[in-house]
Amino acid sequence: MVPPNLSWLTSEVEETNNDSSIVHLAQMWAKKYVRNLTSDQNLVHLPMGCLSVAQKLQESLRPASIQAWHKTENLISKELQRHQINPKLVDPWQIAEDSFRVFEKTIEVYAKQYTPQRLSTIISGDVGNIRKKYTKHDPRIIGFVSMQFHHTGRILLSGMADSEHKLLSQYFKVIDDHLYMPLQRAYEGAARYEYNSPILKVVQKLLPVSGEIATKICNRVIDLYPNYSTYSGSLSEPAVKIASIRDVEMFQVYLWVCVLEQSIAAVQQELFPLAVMLYPTLKVRWELVRQMIHLLKYEIYSRLGTEELSLFTPYLQVLWEMFSPEIFPDTLA
Repeated sequence: MVPPNLSWLTSEVEETNNDSSIVHLAQMWAKKYVRNLTSDQNLVHLPMGCLSVAQKLQESLRPASIQAWHKTENLISKELQRHQINPKLVDPWQIAEDSFRVFEKTIEVYAKQYTPQRLSTIISGDVGNIRKKYTKHDPRIIGFVSMQFHHTGRILLSGMADSEHKLLSQYFKVIDDHLYMPLQRAYEGAARYEYNSPILKVVQKLLPVSGEIATKICNRVIDLYPNYSTYSGSLSEPAVKIASIRDVEMFQVYLWVCVLEQSIAAVQQELFPLAVMLYPTLKVRWELVRQMIHLLKYEIYSRLGTEELSLFTPYLQVLWEMFSPEIFPDTLA
């Protein structure tokens, strides 16, 4: 029994443990970018002209935001009516403004010659709050928001030289990762556990290899469907492959959230409605999604022990059932 005059100490220790879980998981995700950096020195030592590039980006940001919304609206505006989404929840000016602020901060980070790893820790809270705001009343709204961010980044990159394009893509990928994936929700879920919790440990075990898993799965899908094309192009095209890898990572993060929350709610309330709204529009067939889930299940099974697998198996099974042929019967014959 803790004496009353020491109760504040117990509370403080618990809070410290929770905070350390959040920080550790966030740092592990940020470290993923280090591996990209070490393979290309330009991503560590930024070019001398980065200030002029940053100035060019700042000048292009406002018109890029406006152009990006037009692209987003043209692509998925019909989904508002088809999915009976309240149009009042989609405020184009607010979405564009939120996008503008995040890209503005990212450009500032680039101009200061901070690495993408540092950017990941700087913007994770801001982007996490944006996700919370837009998923609060209808999780599908984040689909419009993510499209706005995605197109803004693509438009900004289109005006860059090849060397600048390669470098800036690393920074903009950080934004995409935190917006598409419920990383902040995963960090908060991790805060519920002691540092040595089996649940926290299994997520920490899979996190560093999530990019490797995603790349391996996407390469396999390209081999299986060499002639398939989405709205943006063939699966092997660089931009499509990057988006595909991000989506596989996104599915993994949603699985982690399910394990951390011990609930399928994140998939039911966010991932599934988003997939139903966006994938048909982007010409991503359900057989591709099922193949990805099947390969993901195989990768997880090959990397975890029996006790660790018991934490994931129920959610992997539910994920498969939700996207099963009984629900979505299309095939790629």
